[in-house]
Amino acid sequence: MSLLKDIRVAILATNGFEESELVEPKRALEKEGAEVFIISPENDEIKGWKDGNWSDAIKVDARVDQVSSTDFDSLLLPGGVINPDKLRRDMTSVAFVKSFFEDHKPVAAICHGPQILIEANVTNGRTMTSFPSIRKDLENSGASWVDEEVVVDNGLVTSRSPKDLAAFNKKMIEEFREGKHARQTA
Repeated sequence: MSLLKDIRVAILATNGFEESELVEPKRALEKEGAEVFIISPENDEIKGWKDGNWSDAIKVDARVDQVSSTDFDSLLLPGGVINPDKLRRDMTSVAFVKSFFEDHKPVAAICHGPQILIEANVTNGRTMTSFPSIRKDLENSGASWVDEEVVVDNGLVTSRSPKDLAAFNKKMIEEFREGKHARQTA
């Protein structure tokens, strides 16, 4: 059974994405029938990061300035140290991420991926996790940070690191299958 048949997922990434945090969730999504697209500020291809070195390149399906959240049902933000730091400095990428929250669409972010959520101003009042080094950044942005392998808050799925990928992928698929979530306001 294809849990994600007819679901279109954007993976927003750029050079320096953590290889396992893009490749493994992408594979899990495709296994469940999702149509997955690599979206980036870059043209053609982006290079991953694995074990402290550059790794394989992956093909970019569309530049972020050529698409909008209306083209997709869900968004995945892989981590790595370099990737989210570059993305949060690209205002088109930040606006793209923010629009998923405005449209109440599910979003999954792992490791350092939540850094772009801080820049998009969508973390206030949320319960989240991340790589421990950005805990204070999330708390300063109004998030409640917890040290758990996966946290779900109204369609937002977050995890700490590649070691949490099994739990992350499972919850991401559940939330992406559920679709839009009504956001609670304080």
